[in-house]
Amino acid sequence: MSLVDSGTGRAEDADQASDAAVIRRSLTDSAHFSAIFRRHAPALHRYVARRLGQADADDIVSETFRTAFLTRHRYDPARPDARPWLWRIATNLVRRQHRSETRHYRALARTGVDPVLENHADRVSERVDAQSVSALLAAPLARLSKGDRDVLLLVAWGDLTYEEVASVLGIPVGTVRSRLHRARKRVRAALPENPFPAKETDQ
Repeated sequence: MSLVDSGTGRAEDADQASDAAVIRRSLTDSAHFSAIFRRHAPALHRYVARRLGQADADDIVSETFRTAFLTRHRYDPARPDARPWLWRIATNLVRRQHRSETRHYRALARTGVDPVLENHADRVSERVDAQSVSALLAAPLARLSKGDRDVLLLVAWGDLTYEEVASVLGIPVGTVRSRLHRARKRVRAALPENPFPAKETDQ
């Protein structure tokens, strides 16, 4: 599969369309799918790298888009934004790396150095400041259950709404809220202030 457009004009046209429209077009012309990659790969890579580290993030993101491309005929056209779909694929892949993720946080807890922040400080989401990748946060993250960790990091690092997280994980919004509350409570005790403020639109 190639994610590079061939020909002229198609990339520009695709960039003006919704994700759903682009995916629909890609069913007859696969080159259109490159627009989905351009739109979402950078943010998805940052999210996965925060959870697993750079090396594993490359593999996870590549596999995410490979899977998305191969299953694009099953995409729900009623959903204009493909982020929840892509993040669901990536999160399922991350879950398979649970031990690697835990080791990553434990190493961060020991060193206090986040290579993703060091390399991409100017592009890190405003919702996650330097303190949130310190050893203080890494240690409690390593102790969270997979379900609680997924919810917390999809909101804080994936920048998804509660409704989008519910779609990604296949759980009710109420469960998202309860897991997020529990996860925040557990990490807040280790931090001088909460690095995961709720979005105003999520209240």
